[in-house]
Amino acid sequence: MFSGIVEEFATVTALEADGTNLNITMKCSFTSELKIDQSVAHNGVCLTVVDIKGEEYTVTAIKETLERSNLGLLNVGDKVNVERSMMMNGRLDGHIVQGHVDTTAVCTEVKECNGSTYFTFEYVFDKKMAAEGYMTVEKGSVTVNGVSLTVCNSNDNFFSVAIIPYTFENTNFHTFKVGTKVNLEFDIIGKYISRLQKYSAEK
Repeated sequence: MFSGIVEEFATVTALEADGTNLNITMKCSFTSELKIDQSVAHNGVCLTVVDIKGEEYTVTAIKETLERSNLGLLNVGDKVNVERSMMMNGRLDGHIVQGHVDTTAVCTEVKECNGSTYFTFEYVFDKKMAAEGYMTVEKGSVTVNGVSLTVCNSNDNFFSVAIIPYTFENTNFHTFKVGTKVNLEFDIIGKYISRLQKYSAEK
């Protein structure tokens, strides 16, 4: 379980195919604090640490993860948002994030506005999935590349978020441009409510 409060971005140092899997090696400031089998969110995808050597650690993404996220597009040198799992005795500063990416979206607009930067993302709209909570709502929560954000300008297949300078500089948002593909995780609470409403209506 995560909160969507990204700790920093890690830098990809090596990529190695292993059958249909991909071993991703990265470097970040807290590598020395990690341990084998620990869960870390990478651009919002929960992955397990499988190897640690010096300042670098490795995680493995399976075929399904690569198909459902943007991790398969990574290159050496790319920046990846990372967050260690949430401590249950701390404050929940973002929102409840599972680390299970629902879909990807494409950045369609980047606009500066009075010190903040507005990003608009478009994704494929599926009416059936939307009825089960796979959607955004105005002022609701969404996770973009692992970052917990508040939705504005919510529509069926696109939404916008406003990024403050600190988040822009300390996550990989500063690398985004029109055409950048990002990972989305919709709010788990909305999914449960939608499913319960569906079953209640059927009865």
